[in-house]
Amino acid sequence: METEGKLIEIFETKQVTNTFQKREFVIELGNNPNYPETVLFQLVQDKCSLLDDYSVNDSVKVSFDLKGRKWKSPQGEIKYFNSLQAWRVSKAGGNEASNQAPDFPEFDAPPEPPAEDDLPF
Repeated sequence: METEGKLIEIFETKQVTNTFQKREFVIELGNNPNYPETVLFQLVQDKCSLLDDYSVNDSVKVSFDLKGRKWKSPQGEIKYFNSLQAWRVSKAGGNEASNQAPDFPEFDAPPEPPAEDDLPF
């Protein structure tokens, strides 16, 4: 999945266990200025460094996976958790060329069809 928005919060990388780290960030979706949506994403493991070159207020495009898991408490209660796990972060609409139609290679015009009297039958 993919979405675009403005970075409004970037958190430090947290070492959750000896072998697992994560970094969270929040973007504001610009779909409706009267009711902005703020969405929390997470980066894990080697992807945590993807935000190193970004700052709050940067417009970004985020590619992510929707993750869900079931958890049973020691008391036997079942809970479900969801997360948005980002795997790519890039500048959104960074240059004018991205708003223009793509360049396509030039092709020669198709050959003219043969005149009726050129047909072999």
